[in-house]
Amino acid sequence: MGVINRTPDSFFERDPGFSAALDAVSRAVADGAAIVDIGGVRAGPGEDVSPAQEVDRVAGLVAAVRERHRDVVISVDTWRAEVGEVVAQAGADLLNDAWGGADPRLADVAAKHGIGLVCSHAGGLPPRTRPLRPSYPDVMTDVIEYTTEYAKRAVVSGVNPDSVLVDPAHDFGKNTWQSLEVTRRLGELVDTGWPVLVAVSHKDFIGESLGLPVGQRGEGTTAVLALCAWLGARVFRVHDVRAARAALDAVCELLAGRG
Repeated sequence: MGVINRTPDSFFERDPGFSAALDAVSRAVADGAAIVDIGGVRAGPGEDVSPAQEVDRVAGLVAAVRERHRDVVISVDTWRAEVGEVVAQAGADLLNDAWGGADPRLADVAAKHGIGLVCSHAGGLPPRTRPLRPSYPDVMTDVIEYTTEYAKRAVVSGVNPDSVLVDPAHDFGKNTWQSLEVTRRLGELVDTGWPVLVAVSHKDFIGESLGLPVGQRGEGTTAVLALCAWLGARVFRVHDVRAARAALDAVCELLAGRG
């Protein structure tokens, strides 16, 4: 899953403009992305972005990608039902709810349009807020209970169970120690049977663990991706598609030869 930002204040790659973003999609597909994830709002705190502004940033790009790349899966990173409605009509295949059901209507939108939904664990935080001393009796138990219940609710709402993924959401509602524990114990989430998406690319828990700024976390990202793949994750949200594709292909070969 290649990340395509339409956010002028993203922590990693700023919005390059409409035409450049469309070309970035083509490069991601050429580099091996089966899914592109288009986002119009920075995950962290920042300037307020209204639903209308978010739609303006992402809906036209979704339509253009659908026209240019008929076979690629188009995901939109949003927690808002009104945005999900518009992008579904524009051709989106998947709604990536990184904020864990902050708007419970989003599952209804996915069901209405017959598209997929990513059910994430954000520790109950409101969208675009950072965790402040997050505490869990057992962080992985909380992740499993929350994401699987969200997934079950989505299916009850009418979302096809084959179109539901769960995401432990590293760094969302978690400190570095908790994100590392979630990584080590990812197999427990995999064992629930729901396909697992991981979004770890260049995140703070990697940077803090290695003492590196955002621009120097590529190798750490690749290492975490490989570990998550070995433990059974199925979808990988990344900024550097080519490097991730090579690492994941290597893991597949190693797993195939494990015997």
